[in-house]
Amino acid sequence: MTAPAIDVEAPVWPTLAIGEEGPTFGGLLGTDRLRHGFSCVTERDILVLVFTSNRCPTAKAYAGRLNALQAEYGPRGVQVVAINSNDPHLYPDERFERMVERAAEDGYRFPYLVDDGQAVARAYGAQCTFHLFVLDRGRRLRYQGRFDDSRFEASARSHDLLDALDDILTGGDVRVPATRPFGCSLDFVSTGGQAHDGDRHGEDDDD
Repeated sequence: MTAPAIDVEAPVWPTLAIGEEGPTFGGLLGTDRLRHGFSCVTERDILVLVFTSNRCPTAKAYAGRLNALQAEYGPRGVQVVAINSNDPHLYPDERFERMVERAAEDGYRFPYLVDDGQAVARAYGAQCTFHLFVLDRGRRLRYQGRFDDSRFEASARSHDLLDALDDILTGGDVRVPATRPFGCSLDFVSTGGQAHDGDRHGEDDDD
């Protein structure tokens, strides 16, 4: 099968605005071989949706931080959900079998789901991998952007996601509700068999 070409002239999908209701989804296949969606996490107060990748160096670098986040904030009602929206025809390393391996290798403590057809990434306007969206109890967007300010954990100085979660959990306004995500390209495949090369807000290429 011929891989779809990347169309750099395709329209950019707008990112969901702060305060808007998060588009619901269901039936996404997880690496646990189960189907997942909003109905599976109704008891959770906060959802952290992470558009990620198997191959992206930035996404790989954050595996430990995501696991630590789920371990620390899970008891406080927070649920991390990782989503892979990359087309495996463009990048074979993004195929489901490799997702299963990745989840096992990194010891994921949260669901890792396939966004087959890229509908969820389009609905949220994910711009790259690694791009995070935080939804509150009412499933409205309270924060979107990066996890922190450095791919290298020891160099991180601005802990944007953790600050946002703390603000929401204490009932306050999020001090910085949007930051610029960085990582690798997220390429949207059009119905005509082409793809849009998402703005990856420049840090990594796939390795």
